[in-house]
Amino acid sequence: MKNSIIVIGMGELGSVFGRGFLKLGYPVQGITRDMSIEEMSQQIPNPTAVLITVGEADIHQTIQSIPSIWQDNVILMQNELLPRDWLNSKLIDPTVISVWFEKKKGMDSKVVISSPVLGKHSQLIADALNSLDLPTIQLNTAEQLNYELVRKNCYILTSNIAGLEVGGNVAELAEKHPQVMLDVVNDILDIQDILTATKNDRKALIKGMLEAFEGDPQHKCMGRSAAVRLNRALKIAKEANLKVKKLNSIKEMVSKNT
Repeated sequence: MKNSIIVIGMGELGSVFGRGFLKLGYPVQGITRDMSIEEMSQQIPNPTAVLITVGEADIHQTIQSIPSIWQDNVILMQNELLPRDWLNSKLIDPTVISVWFEKKKGMDSKVVISSPVLGKHSQLIADALNSLDLPTIQLNTAEQLNYELVRKNCYILTSNIAGLEVGGNVAELAEKHPQVMLDVVNDILDIQDILTATKNDRKALIKGMLEAFEGDPQHKCMGRSAAVRLNRALKIAKEANLKVKKLNSIKEMVSKNT
């Protein structure tokens, strides 16, 4: 029998990956909030992989709580994830996937574009998702992964934050409010440059973001976390002494309307 795969966080995305692993013949052990990660590591000391699919608010704490015997087998996925999130931890070369399919309760998974993945478990991830007809792209370098993570951040943050001002969907944002979109994404990229300690290729990233918009043009801009994302971006900008003029103006607008 194959060794188990641990899935920490059995929400909508965790259940998708778990189903893919099961289709490949792997036993899957889920870990929920009320279970002890440390105790589970004693029961299953040599899993094939450990996938972390907790929410954004819990991911850093979860990364820090991974037992040493699991630290070289971790797979990470989450919005606003960047290399510094694991380079500052004890994880050893984690596999990282930028998920580009949406899964909501009671609905099938909806693909925007292929999900890129890098790391020693990239083939495992590709096989699991492909078994569910969810396409992936296996990356070759850390530079490629950095681009893909920043690209996803541009997509999520730009659409959410611009949506606070203009509403609508991503096609309407690009077609009817291009200046709002560009002002927001350039502020976001100022922040991403700080967080990645890299001068990211803005032209390529904006093009990549627009390609993702085309993958699901009716995707609504303003998600439930839009205001939280805006506040988090402004906090980072303030700490880095960045002006982010457009983000501040949207914050002022939101404050006046609440």
